[in-house]
Amino acid sequence: MLGVMSIAEFEAHAARQQLIRVLASSGFARNERMAQFLRFVVERHLTGKDSELKESVIAMEVFGRRPDHDLTRDSIVRTEAGRLRSRLSEYYTSEGKDDPMIIELPKGGYVPVFRRQDEKHFRAWLAVAVAGFVVALAVVVWWRVQRLTVPISIAVLPFENLSHDAGEDYLADGLTDELIRNLSAFEGLAPRSRTSSFALKGKPRNIRQAGRELAADYIVEGSVLRSGERLRINAQLVRAYDDSPVWSGKYERPASDALAIQDEISRAIVNNLRVKLGRGRRHYEASAEAYDFYLRARAAGLIDGVGLFQQAIAKDPSFAPAYAGLASSYAYRTGNTFNDSDQELPKMRTAAEKAIELDPLLPEAHSALGMAYARNGQWALSEASFRRAIELDRNRSATYGDLAVYVLMPQGRIREALHEMRMAQRSDPLSAEVRSELAYVLLSSHLYDEAASECEKLPEDCRCWPAPREPARNECLGRARLGQGKLREGIEILAAGVAKGVPLGAPIRGYLGYAYGRVGRRDEAERIVELAWQFPYHQAVALTGMGDRDRAFAALERLTGQGPTRVGVGLAVPEFDTLRDDSRFKALRTEVGLPQ
Repeated sequence: MLGVMSIAEFEAHAARQQLIRVLASSGFARNERMAQFLRFVVERHLTGKDSELKESVIAMEVFGRRPDHDLTRDSIVRTEAGRLRSRLSEYYTSEGKDDPMIIELPKGGYVPVFRRQDEKHFRAWLAVAVAGFVVALAVVVWWRVQRLTVPISIAVLPFENLSHDAGEDYLADGLTDELIRNLSAFEGLAPRSRTSSFALKGKPRNIRQAGRELAADYIVEGSVLRSGERLRINAQLVRAYDDSPVWSGKYERPASDALAIQDEISRAIVNNLRVKLGRGRRHYEASAEAYDFYLRARAAGLIDGVGLFQQAIAKDPSFAPAYAGLASSYAYRTGNTFNDSDQELPKMRTAAEKAIELDPLLPEAHSALGMAYARNGQWALSEASFRRAIELDRNRSATYGDLAVYVLMPQGRIREALHEMRMAQRSDPLSAEVRSELAYVLLSSHLYDEAASECEKLPEDCRCWPAPREPARNECLGRARLGQGKLREGIEILAAGVAKGVPLGAPIRGYLGYAYGRVGRRDEAERIVELAWQFPYHQAVALTGMGDRDRAFAALERLTGQGPTRVGVGLAVPEFDTLRDDSRFKALRTEVGLPQ
């Protein structure tokens, strides 16, 4: 229920506005950890959680310390609190000297205090704030009236290729993919992501079961047949819980009308579900050749689709989705920490900016631009781009995953990263890629039991992040078992993965070396270090397991040229927990442009 705001609530609102003002200042905008510290204590206090404002909790929540860390030996909270008090004092003698409210952190505790800097000034400011709140409240009421129902969940199953020619699969798959993208643009709909829908490709169709697996209220299914230059597309919308048809349509047109048919199907679905049309997706008029290359690129996947996207652009330089797809492909390739693709970074940014210039409402273009900013360590710009992508499409799991792994984790914002990964899994429940990323973040959150559960659900032959050309299940589950303290079982799982014939550069080799080091099998760990001479990250992981800090840091120092995102993702793993209290670890983060 919306009601009238009390005086206490106004005071809290004023405090939050002051917090925003402080965090936007030069002294805090450039120091993410200090900003996170201040944000944490203020929000906890304003929500009545002063009991959580103690050194042990802050150490874990803000500075990523483990639950069993020793407060007597680790004074980071006390040290950073002193710096925070000094920074606040500096702010109020310069940029904030005319602010209506002062935020203080009294010595000897971590509960913030708010006081008015000037009573008359404050009352005038508060009157403006109240007026602004009334306007905001009116907007909220209007929004609530306009949107009384939760989004309708819908899944588009892979369209069937009726030609039975495998060479035409790209057309059916591409049209399915684009229909999902179209539906994502409508307010009131929550389409399941492509990867979850395509997990059911080739399986016997049972609408009710598909609805349960995909947590979808409605299912769209259909078929495609191309005969010469003609397309025949059948589509139907079915209510999942009782397998009841809601709408169906048949289209027989020239192949050049594929884009128009997609738009018509989308509109028919939206109209039959009584969904407000909202902004929808821009209607494109690409050439038939360009669109065919574009669909082939989508079917080829983000690793192998670059050349096909480039051919689509060559055929039609005004087709924005092709630029967005190209940027996403570069982003996926460069996102692999161990993939040397630095030369693709400027191409990724150029393609993303061109897509946004042609169509500012393309979420994957904003997401790819966010990745480009992250690779340069421009964290605020990167997060803003990803947040914009989420605003445009709240059902695109890849955006949540990339934000979590490549922006939040490198900065040490592990809990926030975990939240974003849970959002990704909610929109993409059957995706092995999302499950693997979630497990990775769970490991870095020291939630080993839950991580193990997610790893166990990965397919045996899963080729997904963080090494999309190698089986991921053994690495994931083996690391989880190590975290659970089941060292022997962890070694068996990791060794079995290596025995499958993974390349020397596979990350699993470094984790096996780490495990050998943990149990005292130094000779076997050393052999892995010697074989990984071209892969300093794997060496560093193994050497950390052996307890050889000096050699581990020497190996990590060789990584600095890979940039803040790649190094930051690598340093976030729990295998490096024993190095975090070393001054060299902090120096390494500073050297590559990572916040402390």
